[in-house]
Amino acid sequence: MSKNALDVRDLNALRPFGFYEFFAGGGMARLGLGAAWSCLFANDFDAKKVASYRANFSPAAEMHHGDVAQVRTSQLPRHATLAWASFPCQDLSLAGNGKGLAGERSGVFWAFWRLMQELDKEGRRPPIIALENVSGLITSHSGQDLRNLVTAMSAEGYRVGVVALDGALFVAQSRPRVFVVAVARGVAMPRGLVAKVPNPVWHPQALQDVVDELPPSVRKSWLWWKLPMPNTEAPHLLDVIEREPQGVAWHTADETKKLLSMMTPGNLAKVAEAKKAGVLQVGTIYKRTRNKVQRAEIRFDGVSGCLRTPSGGSSRQLVMVVEGNKVRSRLISPRETARLMGLPESYILPTRYNDTYHLTGDGLVVPAVSWIEQHIIRPVALAAQKLIAKSEVKMEVAHG
Repeated sequence: MSKNALDVRDLNALRPFGFYEFFAGGGMARLGLGAAWSCLFANDFDAKKVASYRANFSPAAEMHHGDVAQVRTSQLPRHATLAWASFPCQDLSLAGNGKGLAGERSGVFWAFWRLMQELDKEGRRPPIIALENVSGLITSHSGQDLRNLVTAMSAEGYRVGVVALDGALFVAQSRPRVFVVAVARGVAMPRGLVAKVPNPVWHPQALQDVVDELPPSVRKSWLWWKLPMPNTEAPHLLDVIEREPQGVAWHTADETKKLLSMMTPGNLAKVAEAKKAGVLQVGTIYKRTRNKVQRAEIRFDGVSGCLRTPSGGSSRQLVMVVEGNKVRSRLISPRETARLMGLPESYILPTRYNDTYHLTGDGLVVPAVSWIEQHIIRPVALAAQKLIAKSEVKMEVAHG
């Protein structure tokens, strides 16, 4: 048996479930999955994200820096219970080019999927596959991209369900995302995880429409996952904002005045209401072009706008603090972006501002992953333990 196999076996004595983390970024899926999971392999193409991953999970020998299309099954140790893939969203997002899963970035999903197919041929297919992406995955090409994805998974012997979940349930950030969780046929489905009909809270009408148009043979593989609502209130933006921000500076009075001049009467009215509140108010701002005019749009509802990466022309999110007639503004700080993703205070951030913003803007809301893990993935993983154990015994025998 290889040294690598021994290492993994020792880890799994403490962490019973092994997983592969593709498009791993800074390891936010890993953090969300929690202590019961042992990362057997991780990969990312971005060198700066890889550096962050290694800094936070040192020595992170399992992290492979490279294109997923170049990964081979020989690099994937053991038989993982779960394969997690937060594949790129650029071709699926509202700001993208509309190419969907045929695009250069989001289309790398198919390279990941080929790996899963090869693992199946080796008798090592993960019992659970989880994908995460933007809400545009549901509507891309009028739902055809999602139908193609579900059809491919069904053809490989998986039952598939999708949950639409907003990170605002867990953090002070509006971040709608889609989670696809597929379970291999042959794994006994625990009771209470699947409903007979969709729940609009987790299954919006657009998703229901996609499912209605699945081919009948694929429709038989569909699952309506059941999820409870979180029983704790998400943090308020006031809980996130630093009174003395690190890594950013307050705007000058003229810069704040210019920002206010970019607001419509409706947005200025929000600032006026904040001034009247008599207590500290915090809002977040994005600059957007409306009818060829750049506008500053603000919200004071205790939730920030969705973090985006600073590439591709997207503006960086701003913070406005109002205390009576005193109004100050600045960029959102690196640590504030990390808090909006649910990252722990101990998480090591890159030293450069844009590197942190790119890392967090491209990441996953950690407690949202934890919620999916607790209520869907872990019960299925427990049901799949015997299957994995039998497979690993066969592999040990085969390797002598």
